[in-house]
Amino acid sequence: MATKLDKTLKRELDIDGELYMVAIGPEGLKLTRKGKRLGQEISWKALVSGDAALSAALNASLDTSPDT
Repeated sequence: MATKLDKTLKRELDIDGELYMVAIGPEGLKLTRKGKRLGQEISWKALVSGDAALSAALNASLDTSPDT
Protein backbone atom coordinates (compact mmCIF):
# COMPACT_ATOMS: atom_id res chain seq x y z
CA MET A 1 0.00 0.00 0.00
CA ALA A 2 1.29 3.48 -0.90
CA THR A 3 1.76 6.26 1.64
CA LYS A 4 -0.44 9.33 1.18
CA LEU A 5 1.47 12.51 0.28
CA ASP A 6 0.24 14.91 2.95
CA LYS A 7 3.36 17.00 3.56
CA THR A 8 6.20 18.31 1.42
CA LEU A 9 9.28 16.17 0.85
CA LYS A 10 12.53 17.93 -0.07
CA ARG A 11 15.52 16.30 -1.73
CA GLU A 12 18.79 17.60 -3.16
CA LEU A 13 19.79 16.91 -6.77
CA ASP A 14 23.14 17.33 -8.51
CA ILE A 15 22.59 18.19 -12.18
CA ASP A 16 25.82 18.76 -14.13
CA GLY A 17 27.62 19.96 -11.00
CA GLU A 18 24.84 22.39 -9.98
CA LEU A 19 22.88 21.70 -6.80
CA TYR A 20 19.08 21.88 -6.91
CA MET A 21 16.29 21.26 -4.43
CA VAL A 22 13.20 19.37 -5.49
CA ALA A 23 10.11 19.74 -3.31
CA ILE A 24 7.28 17.27 -3.85
CA GLY A 25 4.08 18.17 -2.04
CA PRO A 26 0.33 17.72 -2.15
CA GLU A 27 0.00 20.80 -4.41
CA GLY A 28 2.67 19.85 -6.94
CA LEU A 29 6.37 19.84 -7.73
CA LYS A 30 8.94 22.65 -7.39
CA LEU A 31 12.55 22.69 -8.58
CA THR A 32 14.89 25.47 -7.43
CA ARG A 33 18.61 26.10 -7.47
CA LYS A 34 19.97 25.43 -3.98
CA GLY A 35 20.06 28.62 -1.92
CA LYS A 36 17.51 30.41 -4.11
CA ARG A 37 13.77 30.91 -3.66
CA LEU A 38 12.50 31.23 -7.21
CA GLY A 39 12.28 28.17 -9.39
CA GLN A 40 10.13 26.10 -11.70
CA GLU A 41 6.81 25.02 -10.23
CA ILE A 42 4.04 22.83 -11.62
CA SER A 43 0.79 21.69 -10.08
CA TRP A 44 -0.36 18.08 -10.23
CA LYS A 45 -3.50 19.25 -12.09
CA ALA A 46 -1.42 20.83 -14.85
CA LEU A 47 0.71 17.72 -15.13
CA VAL A 48 -2.27 15.34 -15.33
CA SER A 49 -4.26 17.51 -17.76
CA GLY A 50 -1.38 17.76 -20.22
CA ASP A 51 -0.90 21.51 -19.76
CA ALA A 52 2.70 20.84 -18.70
CA ALA A 53 3.52 19.05 -21.95
CA LEU A 54 1.80 21.76 -23.98
CA SER A 55 3.74 24.47 -22.14
CA ALA A 56 7.05 22.64 -22.64
CA ALA A 57 6.35 22.24 -26.37
CA LEU A 58 5.43 25.91 -26.69
CA ASN A 59 8.57 27.04 -24.87
CA ALA A 60 10.73 24.75 -27.01
CA SER A 61 9.19 26.15 -30.20
CA LEU A 62 9.78 29.74 -29.04
CA ASP A 63 13.40 29.04 -28.07
CA THR A 64 14.35 28.02 -31.62
CA SER A 65 15.07 30.96 -33.85
CA PRO A 66 14.96 30.63 -37.65
CA ASP A 67 18.24 31.01 -39.50
CA THR A 68 18.31 34.26 -41.45
